[in-house]
Amino acid sequence: MQLKKVFDIQSIDTVAKELLANAKHKTILFYGAMGAGKTTLIAALVKALGGLEGTSSPTFSIVNEYEVTNDKVYHFDFYRIEDVTEVLDIGIEDYFYSGHWNFIEWPERIAEILPLEADISYIKINNDGSRTLELDVFEKN
Repeated sequence: MQLKKVFDIQSIDTVAKELLANAKHKTILFYGAMGAGKTTLIAALVKALGGLEGTSSPTFSIVNEYEVTNDKVYHFDFYRIEDVTEVLDIGIEDYFYSGHWNFIEWPERIAEILPLEADISYIKINNDGSRTLELDVFEKN
């Protein structure tokens, strides 16, 4: 693991900056249970990248796009995806290989078409309500 952090809502902005500093790729996969804080962490990442607009979960739209300083962020939520063809129909490869940031919630729903290189984050809810974030690098050979 490259990074392992315990955090709460008060320290989420600091953790977001550390995650970005440790990321090896511009695609980050977010694994965690419902309510673990994936969307909240992504909002902090967008803010750390210079995003000025509010972020929200793209659960129904599948993807939200945010302008950040000198770049874009594509925020995906694949929770409601039932078949990988649903995301192929929106031209997902164009997003993944655009050179912009891709933050992907519920990546396990589209495992067979994930980008070749990505960072993997695992968010776990701790007994005290804090979260543990672990970050690792994923590269398909």
